[in-house]
Amino acid sequence: MAQSDVRAGGTRRVSGGPAQDERPGTAAPDAGGGEGGRGGRNHRRGRRRGGGRRILRWSALVLSVLILGTAGAGYLYYRHLNGNIDKGKRNAGETDVKKTGPNAAGQTPLNILLIGSDSRNSAENVKLGGGRDNVGSKPLADVQMLLHVSADRESASVVSIPRDTRVDIPKCVDPDTGEKYPAKNTIINETLQRGGPGCTLATWQNLTGVYIDHWMMVDFAGVVDMADAIGGVPVCVNQNVWDRPLPGQGGGSGLKLKAGTHKVQGKEALQWLRTRHAWGSDPLRAKAQHMYMNAMIRTLKQQNVFTDTGRLMGLAEAGTKALKVSEEIGTVKELYDVGMQLKSVPTNRITMTTMPWIEDPLNRNHLVPKPQDADKLWAMLRDDVSFDKSGKARTAANADADPSPAPAKATGPAAAPAAGLSVSVVNGTAGDERAAVPQRAAAIAAALQQEGFTRAVAASGQDPQARTQVTYPKSTGEQGRANALSVAKAVGVPSSQVRATDDLTTTLTIGGDWREGTTYPKQKAPEAGDLPDSADALTADKTECMDVYKPYQW
Repeated sequence: MAQSDVRAGGTRRVSGGPAQDERPGTAAPDAGGGEGGRGGRNHRRGRRRGGGRRILRWSALVLSVLILGTAGAGYLYYRHLNGNIDKGKRNAGETDVKKTGPNAAGQTPLNILLIGSDSRNSAENVKLGGGRDNVGSKPLADVQMLLHVSADRESASVVSIPRDTRVDIPKCVDPDTGEKYPAKNTIINETLQRGGPGCTLATWQNLTGVYIDHWMMVDFAGVVDMADAIGGVPVCVNQNVWDRPLPGQGGGSGLKLKAGTHKVQGKEALQWLRTRHAWGSDPLRAKAQHMYMNAMIRTLKQQNVFTDTGRLMGLAEAGTKALKVSEEIGTVKELYDVGMQLKSVPTNRITMTTMPWIEDPLNRNHLVPKPQDADKLWAMLRDDVSFDKSGKARTAANADADPSPAPAKATGPAAAPAAGLSVSVVNGTAGDERAAVPQRAAAIAAALQQEGFTRAVAASGQDPQARTQVTYPKSTGEQGRANALSVAKAVGVPSSQVRATDDLTTTLTIGGDWREGTTYPKQKAPEAGDLPDSADALTADKTECMDVYKPYQW
């Protein structure tokens, strides 16, 4: 569904199609430059430099987990494929998100973080990606997608976060060098430079509250090799497209296609994935990536590769060479087991989305999650609610249940007596063009005092938050978490909204979701298919075409 966003300078962006600039002759932004000290985000306001410096490559990931492990050409070949796979530590950052407990049938969801890096550390990657001035520098996580497979393995969801989204990156340690990185509030693609894929994973967990089982990463050359192994992926444009440098606006992927459907592979597939000018923005480029990914899935399902040994071996060879994965899935067998959990999901139940976003109020070149809408998307992932409307209806019993991770083990510490706990209560009810509720912190502090937390006090300042949360000092460990959980329980806040931070005291921040009453209101459980329009959802069974921003039509 279209969503208009009117911005300074007369630019109107419409989700689901390219932005239309109301000023004649305005050039679209450059495809290069961007983040991590290499420029700002593109919103058709120019300011992009170094075309061709950020290439998006990730589509090999889902393909690889669908085919790996099936070659079956004997033990030696199996060992050869295992030797192709590069591995790394699953988590490299501070995060206290717990694995989701099983449903009534004993099943748990599967969450995999898919990462596309902009590594220039090989001659092949430099040739494909340009930007030779960045050879040897640490790569950025240009593409990040969370693949969620439902506990019943009947649906799958993919959420992209635009690379220039400003987030809190936790403290991370590079598992290869031991270098330590302090926590930092910056754009999300820098996570790869601050501890590798494991730092990216920890950042996602803290942002979404979703436990992520594995990560997979691919670079420029991997995408080209996989596109060739597939035999090409069909893509579609509504107008002739040529993503090229324009007067006063350099860069461009070089993609040049006539209107209609084309099968792209190799470097041309890479050009499709990295094109930004012709679509109009990073979020619209994410939509083009989703279209490619959906087409790739349809192509694989149509191909009977399992009866063609040579073709199958070629796919397995390319897939294992393309990927770097978290160590717990670092063998062909483990990747095959993951792939088998994805293989049976029908295309009409695979939904691609982009995190709902708004322009960063601190920097117009960056984004931040859109309050309410992004929170709803994360809640659907945590609750394992399908993004499509074909999901099973929630029962009355689980509709009111706390969608929290599995509870702490009974052997954990008991909470300290309430009377001895210091709790700071902060008014965070401002937001969405609404003023803060007066005296809100004082009212909830009084409610806590009635529950025995006699040292609860209202803070003088405000901290607008969309969602209520209880935080506790990381330094207090499991005891601190037990104390914070007792505070949350006293006023009805779900345990999934209890997090560790670097603060020095336990804090209850009252969000915009709790503007009245002294007991946290039960949140309406999201229903299957109840996605916000701003998520710009696409399903894998539908063929769609990209609109081309007029200056890049030919």
